[in-house]
Amino acid sequence: MTLGVLTAILGTREAPLVSGLERSPAGVHVVRRCADLVELLSAAASGLARAVVLSADLQRLDRDALAQLTAVGVAVVGLVEPNDQAGAHRLMNLGVQRVLPADTPAEEIAQVVSVAVAELTEAQVARARLGIADPGAAMPAVPAGHRSGPAPSPRPHGQVISVWGPVGSPGRTTVAITLAAELAACGQETLLIDADTYGASVAQSLGLLDESAGLAAAARAANQGSLDVGRLGDLAPPVSERLRVLTGLPRSRRWPELRAAALDDVWQHARRLAGWTVIDAGFGLETDEELMFDAAAPRRHGATLSAIAAADHVLAVGSAEPIGLQRLLSGLQDLAEMVPSGVPIQVVVTRVREGAVGGKPDERVRAALERYAGVRDAVLIPDDRVALDAAMLSGRSLIEQMPSSPARRPLTELAARLCRQSGAVHPGPGSRRRSGARRSRR
Repeated sequence: MTLGVLTAILGTREAPLVSGLERSPAGVHVVRRCADLVELLSAAASGLARAVVLSADLQRLDRDALAQLTAVGVAVVGLVEPNDQAGAHRLMNLGVQRVLPADTPAEEIAQVVSVAVAELTEAQVARARLGIADPGAAMPAVPAGHRSGPAPSPRPHGQVISVWGPVGSPGRTTVAITLAAELAACGQETLLIDADTYGASVAQSLGLLDESAGLAAAARAANQGSLDVGRLGDLAPPVSERLRVLTGLPRSRRWPELRAAALDDVWQHARRLAGWTVIDAGFGLETDEELMFDAAAPRRHGATLSAIAAADHVLAVGSAEPIGLQRLLSGLQDLAEMVPSGVPIQVVVTRVREGAVGGKPDERVRAALERYAGVRDAVLIPDDRVALDAAMLSGRSLIEQMPSSPARRPLTELAARLCRQSGAVHPGPGSRRRSGARRSRR
């Protein structure tokens, strides 16, 4: 069986490589020699080939381009000049798993290409498609043989918690901030990330005056293959003891800067930087951009989908008003389809009060969740408006501003449970830590 391959090799090495690949016994056939990245992506999207051999010095090559290749089922093999350690390191940082010296015999390169195609799993392709809208995905699927491959590499030690809520769900950011502060009280480093591409508000809630978007800067570095733990730590300075914040976009129109492929790498480095990473995600779960574009394009909700796909725990936050509960119940069905298998979904309901649902609000909310969604272990947060307003006014978390607030207690218990599961020790609801070094706070 002939295996179609694209090449994008700069310099004089391309011609002998193409001739050698054509003569190899591996059945490799070079279907197109691409002059630049644009031509390479176009040829890959047309379905001409199953693999590409490219050089490390291909201009504008980044993680997002490699994700587009993976999304259309094209495996990637990189070539670098002999002794070019920097080029090899850059390709591996971008996610290219197979990097060979450019003087490797063509027969050996052909064998590596065949192995790369065989080991490109459907799971990898599906993960890449989360962040890229492909018009071809809206067409009826063509049956294909199952690709077997190695088991995915184990995740770093740190755990990721994605906090999601349907549109108009008040309290998602407050839950994310309070939970991150409580987890920091376990004695482990905690990183709070604002990934809401519609209305990022973690910086404002904590009184941070820095207008730079830390998450966008981290995504840019990840897209170029230059992100490491040290760089991520510089972009997410501490706001209190053991708690760092990676700020979100100051304007929603900048959402294309948060590509899912780059964010996947940010989450991995976050696991190495902190024991806990709490992501304040957006509300959108739709993946129907294929119906609106006639070319591959980034998904509007790619950041949210990436955060949920990377999570070890997912919090679904809704409010205890009739409309808020209805939106939460509807959204839980869509959320369950996006959460990876085996990842628990913890329902959190905010603003629980008699004025919204009547007498005995806890019992009424629990009964509605159990009846319509089968949820029996929801975390209910009372509406302590005085404490929440004071925390917002002072630019502090609830644990700093009013540690005795009844709105804090359910999240303290949730954090304690998570700490016990991870082996950390939570000091309890009565603790109050001193504030550490902060950026400018209002």
